[in-house]
Amino acid sequence: MDARIAVLAGDGIGPEVIGEAVKVLQAVAGYFGHHFEFRDGLIGWAAIDGEGSALPESTVALCKSSNAILLGAVGLPARDSTLPPGERPEVKALLTLRRGLYANLRPVTLHPALAGRCPLKADVIGDGIDLLIVRELNGGLYYGQPKGRTGDRAVDTMIYSVPEVERIAVVAFEAARQRRKQVCSVDKANVLATSQLWREVVNDVARRYPDVECRHMYVDACAMQLVQNPRQFDVILTENTFGDILSDEAAVLTGSLGMLPSASLGDGTTPLFEPVHGSAPDIAGKGIANPLAAILSGAALLRYALHLEREAQTVEKAVSQTLSDGLRTADLCIAGEQAVGTREMGAAVIARL
Repeated sequence: MDARIAVLAGDGIGPEVIGEAVKVLQAVAGYFGHHFEFRDGLIGWAAIDGEGSALPESTVALCKSSNAILLGAVGLPARDSTLPPGERPEVKALLTLRRGLYANLRPVTLHPALAGRCPLKADVIGDGIDLLIVRELNGGLYYGQPKGRTGDRAVDTMIYSVPEVERIAVVAFEAARQRRKQVCSVDKANVLATSQLWREVVNDVARRYPDVECRHMYVDACAMQLVQNPRQFDVILTENTFGDILSDEAAVLTGSLGMLPSASLGDGTTPLFEPVHGSAPDIAGKGIANPLAAILSGAALLRYALHLEREAQTVEKAVSQTLSDGLRTADLCIAGEQAVGTREMGAAVIARL
């Protein structure tokens, strides 16, 4: 297979972790006889410094002409505050790139070797945590109009339509069919009109999937249950803001934010793959960042953008074996464990492919 991959390393630790993900994808291409063309583009503060915009037109064109986008991270908090809100990298670049990518998939897996890093008790973890958060990515508070500030007032508007809810619900139910056939739809239907609509549409979609169990849960209850009994969840379906918060909460269950990949998918728009950990400028340039979330995002790219399931599973198994063999970056270490650096961890994964 031939494929073009846009590589947007971005800010902070982005270039370090994405560099390792690219190496892994290059190794996969070599082993399986594929040809991947990696093309670099500027985004975030790297783009502002170089071209005056967090998302230059050249980067937009690069993404549109590629089969997939591999993104590191955008934003530097110390500098973001110097810009108007609409020009900050997370808004100008990230939200723009996500336009049309309405389905955000965030798998949450606690590898057995990292059980000691999970903050939950052993009897709560049991034989492991394996759930998938399906987050609607193009609606809700982040995009709804009107939005903004006037004098001493500010407004954000949550808006959802039937087609928007329906299409993300279909993604969740289809995903559940490939897993344990359970969907938990999360909303705030006791308060919000948008959530009442959300629940009605999800129920309509559920009737098309009689083989998949569907239940509903309020977002505050879900936040508690993720800590009290995470093993009950298979696929969590939820809207944009709730999904943003719950997926970061769930990330802690894996032992580190450095373990969580994501995929953002849509119809006719180049899919986007990125680790969820952010730019982490406090450790940038030190060579200690965990590249596994970026590498696992590369596995998701193989699965969802290029439809190379065997190759994706190979990367995931190599990551699991690396962890089982005891290799840890600093964020994964507990007392007495020796940390390896970003490049060492990437090389270890490649050695196990």
